[in-house]
Amino acid sequence: MALNLEVPSTLDYFRTLVQDDDHFPLLEAAACIAQDEYPDLDVQQVLGDVDQLLARLKRRLPADAAPLQRLRALNQFFFRDLSFGGNVNDYCDPDNSYLNVVLRTRRGIQISLAILWIELAQGLGLHARGVCFPGHFMVKVNLPKGQVVIDPFTGQSLSREELSERLEPYKRRSGLIDDFEVPLGLYLQAAPPRDVIARMLRNLKEIHRAQEDWQRLIAVQDRLLILLPDAWAEYRDRGLAHAEQGHAALAVLDLETYLIHAQDSLDIDAIADRVADLRRAQNS
Repeated sequence: MALNLEVPSTLDYFRTLVQDDDHFPLLEAAACIAQDEYPDLDVQQVLGDVDQLLARLKRRLPADAAPLQRLRALNQFFFRDLSFGGNVNDYCDPDNSYLNVVLRTRRGIQISLAILWIELAQGLGLHARGVCFPGHFMVKVNLPKGQVVIDPFTGQSLSREELSERLEPYKRRSGLIDDFEVPLGLYLQAAPPRDVIARMLRNLKEIHRAQEDWQRLIAVQDRLLILLPDAWAEYRDRGLAHAEQGHAALAVLDLETYLIHAQDSLDIDAIADRVADLRRAQNS
């Protein structure tokens, strides 16, 4: 009897990784995003490369190293010896979000650098998490004597005053001043892995939308809707991208899903008109 050994698609693989919040492999889920651009990518090789970095780092430390000593060794290794840092010359390059490329070039954006840094930190036994700080992804480590917040773009440790200063433009835009003042600590809460991957995908989404690269945008939306199946606005955005690609039937399906579930949204009438136009085009 012939065995039918069907190889799972990259989206099926992603779906298995993100289905459970209790066992959510942040590094692996982030690494496989690059398979949209690099379909032959061996994700296990990416994980192995990070394991090798961790092994090199561990050899620098005694087994009984204090948490602060481990943190200092990590930052020296990651930001100085290996020279990981932000890609200031081409910040909007999609490759900045692909971990296989970031590991090779040692250049990325805050969130891709943060994911690698967090993996190494946790491998050293540090209590490290990502922080969805407005406009700028951060990492934080809880130490016995307090919390350290680090900008993964530069490796800089930020004081409360510096964090508050970075928040000011966002708070002014959002009207969060005076009577609506929000404590700094609320902006420094640890981000669940699902939120980290969503932010990573939405970064890519905005890059592709700005470039009107609808095919790549749809690939990102496919992942977002696996990750966040109740994010109805993502159906709208994928539907609009399908419309740009001339995929009228797929566009109508997504846009009607949005209309059913987002009935209080301000753009309902505009989207309904777009669906009517697409239907007329299909029938003409």
